[in-house]
Amino acid sequence: MFSFDLELAHPLWLLALPAPLLIYYFIPAYRTKQSAIKVPFFGLLLEVLGESPTQGASQLRPSLWQRCILVLSWSLVVLAMSKPTVLGAPQTKQQLGRDVMVVVDLSQSMEERDFTSLDGKKISRLEAVKEVLQNFVQSRQGDRLGLILFGDAAFVQTPFTADQSVWLALLEQTQVGMAGASTHLGDAIGLAIKVFEQTPATANEAREKVAIVLTDGNDTGSFVEPIDAAKVAKAKQVKIHVIAIGDPTTVGEKALDMSTIERIALESGGESFQALDRHSLTLASKKIDALEPELYQSTTYRPKTSLHAYPIMLVVALYLCAFAVSLWRRMLNNKEQKYV
Repeated sequence: MFSFDLELAHPLWLLALPAPLLIYYFIPAYRTKQSAIKVPFFGLLLEVLGESPTQGASQLRPSLWQRCILVLSWSLVVLAMSKPTVLGAPQTKQQLGRDVMVVVDLSQSMEERDFTSLDGKKISRLEAVKEVLQNFVQSRQGDRLGLILFGDAAFVQTPFTADQSVWLALLEQTQVGMAGASTHLGDAIGLAIKVFEQTPATANEAREKVAIVLTDGNDTGSFVEPIDAAKVAKAKQVKIHVIAIGDPTTVGEKALDMSTIERIALESGGESFQALDRHSLTLASKKIDALEPELYQSTTYRPKTSLHAYPIMLVVALYLCAFAVSLWRRMLNNKEQKYV
């Protein structure tokens, strides 16, 4: 069943409906002057008829159908001035609260198969990261997500988007070595800050900026030192959470520089976590989820469609019909007089 709600934007205009009656009863009617013939025996004629002289003027009186059209047209004009509006179905608008940039390490060490999947199989670090991020993304209904991959260089895999299915599909396409074998962590953080700066936001949005970095090694030759990049992030109001993946007892390029990772998080106002296995990786993502709860504003409104033009269209149609009827009747009268 079709249903709608109708409201008047300016209902006080309805008080003008009785205005024609007030004018009719309290303001004298307009009288049309006509030409007359002056005769010398006018006084004698009035004495014979027993009449007294009056002003030579006549008052036009509308017929019944003309009165109906006048009343209806005035009512339509007043209705148009009150601006009738149809309320549509309720609509919900969500204002997203956070931009979350996920920064994933694709260096060669991410191929190490030292993590265990839910079904007990040995999987690589990157595969474990993908599984955990899939669950993490499902809890970020109010956020826009981006994805940066880094190795010898850093590049944007996914710009900020609220479409989680697209984000997950592009994450699934990532492979170890896509960005080189090294770990340029500082450059990746610098690129994340640049993306935040270049992402437009509406004037009404005060968005929070969060970066989540997942890496299993120390920085190996970035143009920007990771700690310096974290200080810039702090100045740009970008909070960085870092999850260190792997065994901290390893040495060389695959070693975890936990002191640097902790400094990155501290300088930017974020937190650092260490994930030695899939379970600890999942716990780290849940802690970040708790630190950065969903933040968005939901607004419900009903679209309005004004109908004020339609009464005016009816008024125009009524007057066109009235003129057509008057013209038709006048033509009939002329024909009758012609044949008499």
